[in-house]
Amino acid sequence: MRRAVTSGTPLPAPDDPTPTPPPDLTDPAPSDTAPTAPSDAAPHPDPPAGPGPHVGPHAGLGPRVDAAVAQQVRHARHAPWPYTRLDVAAARAAGHRPHPIRQFVLKTRSRCNLACTYCYVYEMADQGWREQPPAMTPATIARAAQRIAEHAAAHDLPRVDLVLHGGEPLLSAPAQLAAPVDAVRTAVAAAAPATRVTATVQTNGTLLTRGRLTALAAAGIRVGVSLDGGLPAHNTRRVDHAGRPGFASAARGLRLLARHPQSYAGVLCVVDLDQDPIETYESLLAFDPPSVGLLLPLANWSSPPPGHHPGRTPYADWLLAVFERWWHDGVRRTRIRLFEEIIALLLGLPTTTETLGLTPAATAVIETDGSIEQADSLKSAYEGAAATGMTLDTHSFDQLLDHPGLAARQLGRDALAGWCRACELVDVCGGGHYPHRYRAGEGFRRPSVYCADLQRLIRHIAAAVQRAAQTPRPAAGAPVAGATDTPAAEGTEAADATVPVTAPAEAPPAEASAAHPPAVAS
Repeated sequence: MRRAVTSGTPLPAPDDPTPTPPPDLTDPAPSDTAPTAPSDAAPHPDPPAGPGPHVGPHAGLGPRVDAAVAQQVRHARHAPWPYTRLDVAAARAAGHRPHPIRQFVLKTRSRCNLACTYCYVYEMADQGWREQPPAMTPATIARAAQRIAEHAAAHDLPRVDLVLHGGEPLLSAPAQLAAPVDAVRTAVAAAAPATRVTATVQTNGTLLTRGRLTALAAAGIRVGVSLDGGLPAHNTRRVDHAGRPGFASAARGLRLLARHPQSYAGVLCVVDLDQDPIETYESLLAFDPPSVGLLLPLANWSSPPPGHHPGRTPYADWLLAVFERWWHDGVRRTRIRLFEEIIALLLGLPTTTETLGLTPAATAVIETDGSIEQADSLKSAYEGAAATGMTLDTHSFDQLLDHPGLAARQLGRDALAGWCRACELVDVCGGGHYPHRYRAGEGFRRPSVYCADLQRLIRHIAAAVQRAAQTPRPAAGAPVAGATDTPAAEGTEAADATVPVTAPAEAPPAEASAAHPPAVAS
C-alpha cells in the first residue's frame, strides 16, 4: 500500500504536455564576487575568474609534470567553467565547505570481454583506458586501502561504499575478486573501526558463475548487472570483440544471480528510444531484479542524444510509460531508483544520487595505475575530462576535494546556470546530471541537454504524488487498487501530512545579452 505523503518542498505545477524549454542556456560573464550562500531573493552571482589548482611554469620538469600541465590546458580549453572561472579558495572563504568522499570506485580491470558500441569508457571522447595497466596490482590495492582508511578516519565517516568496476571486474579469478575489498576493510578497521564498509561489483553479467558468486557472497560483495533489456533484441549492441552477441551469457548469469537474492543488487539499463518502454521494463522483471536503474544516455550539448529536438520530450515519454505501469501495478515488483529519488526529492527527503537534486558529489575513481579521477561519466565529454593529475602516491583524497572539477560538483545551486537557479524545479532536478550540461568551449554550466524531458518527468510524477496524497485512505489492512508501496528514504519516516501545492510558476526571464542556443542536429 502506498504510504501517506510527507510535507516537503512545494510540488511544482502539474506536467504540461509541451514543457517550456529554458529561454536562455548561456551564462552572463562572471561577476567579480565569490560564490555566496544560497539566497531566495535573487539568482546567485557566478564565481570569479581565477586559476585552477596546480597551475605553474612546470613544463620541461619531467613527463608526469608535463602531462599534468597539458591536462590543465585541455581542461581550460574545453571547460572554462569550472577550470578557469572557479576560484576554490574564494569559494571556501565564502562558506562552501568540502564534503568528504564516501564512494570509492576501484577500477580493478581496465579491459572488458565485451565491445559494446556505445560504451563511454571505450567508445566515447576519452580513450585514456589505452594507457592503463590491464589490472590493478596488489601494491596499488594496498595503497588505495591506506588512502581510503586515512580519509575515513579524518572525517569520522560512518560508512564508505566500494564499487569494483572496469572494464569488466569479473575478468579476475574468483580467488582474487575479494582482494581489494578485504584490503580496504582491514585498513579501515585499523584506522577507523567505527566505519562500515559496503561493497558492490558492477558487471556485464557474462562471466557470472557459481564459483564467482560464492566468492563474492563470502566477501559480502553484492552484484549489479548492466543490461539493455531482457530480450536478445534489446542487446544487439552488446557484443564481444568478434561481434558475437553477449546476451545469452548475460542472461545465464542473471538467472544464476536471481537464485542468490542476498547478493543481487539490481540491474542498470540505459534508455533506448528504439525499444518499446513497457516491453523493456517487463522483460527486465523476468530476471527478478530487486531494483532497476533507468539511465539517460550520456550526451551533452555538443553531442546530443538520439531523438533530441527542441520542443520534444522523447525520453520523458519513454520513462513515463514505465512510470505509469510501475506506479499503478498494485504490488511493487521492483524498485526503480529514478522514480523513487524524484519522489523523495519532491517530499524534501534526502537522497544520495548525483544525477538529480543538489546533493554534493562524493565519489572518487581509482584507476588501475593508481591515478585518482572524477566520475567515469565525465569521459563522455572530452579527452581527459575525468582526470585530476593526482595519484595515490602523491595525493590524499582531502586534496582531491579542492580540485575545481570536484569542488564545482559540491557547490549546489552556486554551480548552476542562471536559469536553473531561478527554476522552481531546481531542488528536484538540480540542473540534471553534470556531464549532460557540457558544451565544448564553455564547460558544465548549462542546464541539462535533457532539460525539457526532466521538466515533464518531474511534473508528471509530482502530479501523481499529489493525487495519491489527496486520495482518502482506506481502513487498515484494506487493499488499495493501483497503488504501490513507495518507502521513505532510509532513516526517515513518512508522516500523514498532505503535500502543499504551488500555483503554476511563470517562466524565468531570459538573462540579458544571451541568445537561445541553436538546435543541434542529432
